[in-house]
Amino acid sequence: MITPQTRTQIKGYLEGFIQGMIDQYRESPLKPNELRPLRKYSKEGNIRPFHEALLPEGILRINEFERSLSTKLGDTFEECARLLGRNYFVRVERNYKVTGEISRAVIRSIERFCNEINTSGLGRSYLDLIQEVVSINSDDLISRTRRADLYLMDKDGNETYFEIKSPKPNKGQCVEVADRLLHIHAMREAGPPRVKTYYAMAYNPYGVDKEDYKYSFALRYLDMTNQVLLGKEFWDFIGGTGSYEEILSIYQEVGQEKGSDMLDQLALNY
Repeated sequence: MITPQTRTQIKGYLEGFIQGMIDQYRESPLKPNELRPLRKYSKEGNIRPFHEALLPEGILRINEFERSLSTKLGDTFEECARLLGRNYFVRVERNYKVTGEISRAVIRSIERFCNEINTSGLGRSYLDLIQEVVSINSDDLISRTRRADLYLMDKDGNETYFEIKSPKPNKGQCVEVADRLLHIHAMREAGPPRVKTYYAMAYNPYGVDKEDYKYSFALRYLDMTNQVLLGKEFWDFIGGTGSYEEILSIYQEVGQEKGSDMLDQLALNY
């Protein structure tokens, strides 16, 4: 269950996030029904001459707002997870830095695993990779640093590290996450249950049930059973059963309350 205080905090954060995005896109010298002057140069590389020739400023502004929102929405997942997790874990941090010494033998093993994943997909259990990494002993140590999007520690000192990424990753993202998470296990010198690492997806684009998930790159390059927490699994892991539905209801509540205002400010420039 999400406490009333946490619900208020999450809702306030989302309202501020949305208004900040609106403020970024509402500032324009053009009226909503005017066409943008055709440009010959853009430092940002954002000229779309045929769109701008057909669509008035109000529609373009909404389109650009939605695209930018989609890009930045991952930040809201991290912050909402942090706010939710504070009720259930003794330590919760975003962008958590892990530094430690690991052997060159471990580094070579991780590189080999990642090359195998890149070439042929993940052909064995992610738990087996973790066990192999933490079981290598060597004195030839060098320093390594990795960051996790979200870090949790429970009352017993058990740690969980998340990379919160797209639910439709490309191959490179899958390999990069494997490298980062295996390095964390090596630096912490432990696997589950003391140290757990996950590729987290905040939602399932194919439905609610994990069995509905069909994205081919993830199915080939990730261990969906042991490495991935998908949608409801992720939110319920952090806040308990029902947290996914409650988090989504807060997003809906903000959308219902801010929807008309978004249209007024973006499309009508009020």
